[in-house]
Amino acid sequence: MPSSWRRERWTTPDGDFIDVDHVVPHQATALLVLFHGLEGSSASHYAQAFAGEAQRHGWAIAVPHFRGCSGEPNRAPRAYHSGDFEEIGWMLARVADRWPALPRVAVGVSLGGNALLRWLQEAGGSAAATVRAAAAVSAPLDLAAATAAIDRGLNRVLYARMFLRTMRRKAYEKWARYPGLFDLERALAAQTLRAFDDVFTAPLHGFRGVEDYWRRASSRPHLRAVRVPTLVLNARNDPFVPSESLPGPADAGAFVQLWQPACGGHVGFAEAASPWDLRGCVGALPRRVMSWLAQAAGWPWQ
Repeated sequence: MPSSWRRERWTTPDGDFIDVDHVVPHQATALLVLFHGLEGSSASHYAQAFAGEAQRHGWAIAVPHFRGCSGEPNRAPRAYHSGDFEEIGWMLARVADRWPALPRVAVGVSLGGNALLRWLQEAGGSAAATVRAAAAVSAPLDLAAATAAIDRGLNRVLYARMFLRTMRRKAYEKWARYPGLFDLERALAAQTLRAFDDVFTAPLHGFRGVEDYWRRASSRPHLRAVRVPTLVLNARNDPFVPSESLPGPADAGAFVQLWQPACGGHVGFAEAASPWDLRGCVGALPRRVMSWLAQAAGWPWQ
């Protein structure tokens, strides 16, 4: 864990724990809550970039880790998933209790972005009591389309195998603590995210199978239910999120702004001459997203 982060461990209602890394200056004017992506953490490059930008503008930042992602196996017979809106809601409520004087905005990256959107959709108008504005960056809004993209071609060779390496290890640790919770042999043999989600993610979290999981956890069908100013940012060349699966203006509703630049890949945005064209340096993504959040929340930004 970087020396700049401070860590707290919070006990969940089911007796498990969430590790929260944070940087909260004494004179902070706002708090950014960042939800990481699949197998991510506060050490992920985007979390580091957002933390640096927050520090430059006098904002605090908190990164709650999804279960099992902070370097230690979690204790409960569950993990985390792309539509984990109940966990997002609990995390945000605890953040609000912990730092009640700081107005808050939230950013979710990739898996964390879809989960954040699902919470916004489920919370509706009540979400405004917890966050002033939100942003989802490179979120897989249609989980079936996104998983199919990761599981094929070069993505399967370069990325699916990387994700599955740590996910299978965590599955083994989970089974050792709770033998018989799922089919361990099938989980360890999974060669695609679809296969792993079908045998591990779906049954552990109450879904009837991978198709039921994807249908209920995908945020695209419910964007019009969002009632907090929200930016949904997806590059049209994202190798994990096919452009044909992205929502259009008719899907978004009054509170959602879609931003779909031609380039940027998957959380790969950088700097260019135009403020909405992000190519060239890692700092451009948090700077542009946080500027949007500040404007949506009615805060000053320089």
